[in-house]
Amino acid sequence: MNPQLKKGLLDVCVLAQLQRSESTLYTILKRLLAQGAITVKKQIYHSHVRKYYRITAIGEDKITQFIADWDSVEAIVHFIQEGAVDDKS
Repeated sequence: MNPQLKKGLLDVCVLAQLQRSESTLYTILKRLLAQGAITVKKQIYHSHVRKYYRITAIGEDKITQFIADWDSVEAIVHFIQEGAVDDKS
């Protein structure tokens, strides 16, 4: 996949979440923290607290499972599309 397309996809995902609610990203981060999928490290920088998020093994497993599930979804869609093409012949 084109790297620019990947970057654009991530941007659109973030923008879509912000469109729903300005606090949606914080909700997602809180949920991932509660699940143990990410950790947070806080550091003070020029009297402001900065948060640095890092993925955990649980988060890596979530990605792996999502990709496996997505492959199944793609296979189903491909199967349906092939049937639709065959019906037109």
